[in-house]
Amino acid sequence: MVELLKLKPIFQERIWGGTTLRDSFGYEIPSEQTGECWAISAHPNGNCTVENGPFAGKELSWLWENQRDLFQQMEGDRFPLLTKILDAKADLSVQVHPNDEYAKVNENGELGKTECWYIIDCKEDAEMIFGHHAQTKEQFVQMIHSGRWDDLLRRVKIKPGDFFYVPSGTLHALCEGTLVLETQQSSDTTYRVYDYDRVDANGQTRELHLDKAIEVTTVPDQVNHSEHRTIQEGTATITTFAEEEYFSVYKWTVQDTYTYNRKAPFLLCSVISGQGVVKTNGETLSIKKGDHFILTANAEQLTIEGTIELIVSHP
Repeated sequence: MVELLKLKPIFQERIWGGTTLRDSFGYEIPSEQTGECWAISAHPNGNCTVENGPFAGKELSWLWENQRDLFQQMEGDRFPLLTKILDAKADLSVQVHPNDEYAKVNENGELGKTECWYIIDCKEDAEMIFGHHAQTKEQFVQMIHSGRWDDLLRRVKIKPGDFFYVPSGTLHALCEGTLVLETQQSSDTTYRVYDYDRVDANGQTRELHLDKAIEVTTVPDQVNHSEHRTIQEGTATITTFAEEEYFSVYKWTVQDTYTYNRKAPFLLCSVISGQGVVKTNGETLSIKKGDHFILTANAEQLTIEGTIELIVSHP
């Protein structure tokens, strides 16, 4: 019975990316403009493979199709979540994502994209764009077409350890000098609203998607800061960041030993600092900063030993 699946990340180059994924996590990145680590993903645009055990070399999407018992027979035609680490060396475009209904009709059956961000690190006085100030759709459209970006966009100061829940329809952008772990629906649909008139290596501006963005953006804004709660379990601190429609997200800070009795169908786990060992009834896996693994439905219990921080999520 396979209880732990360690995943091999996939890297995506972006105009706004840098080298922090290499410098901070020790990853082998494809270039000095590497923006995204797709850490746990079964999406066609980045399908992670298993690194350990009898399924080594198999893609996560294959396991979802052929070994659904690993995921407690959860229903669905695709693995539901995607974990990323983002290195925003420069500002990301201002963007918005559709919901499931809109994406299904307009994006060839793709899922919508509700996501959330845990700020691993950022420069001093870093900020992000999170929402907007328009009160009506007409005002929203007018401010976009007249380029009144400073009036339209809501900017929020951020610091390491902050968490933001970003439902579909939310105008948003990570800004320069930010390192983020993102938990999201398994979707790659993004509508760009504004890209600072940047050009790529060939002198071309990137495509905008204003018509779709205007259709899907929530107006007036409904952005709110999620409440989170923290409990102490022995030497471990467990923070619940989100318990929402598509996912729940937690931070586990372990100082010595923590034992978790599985309640969710399966867990997605990403190590953001430290090192240690994870043990189930039948398996032991050494883990360190930058490792990502799934606790499958075959495991009733997980014990973590070490000094280590993880971001943990489940559908």
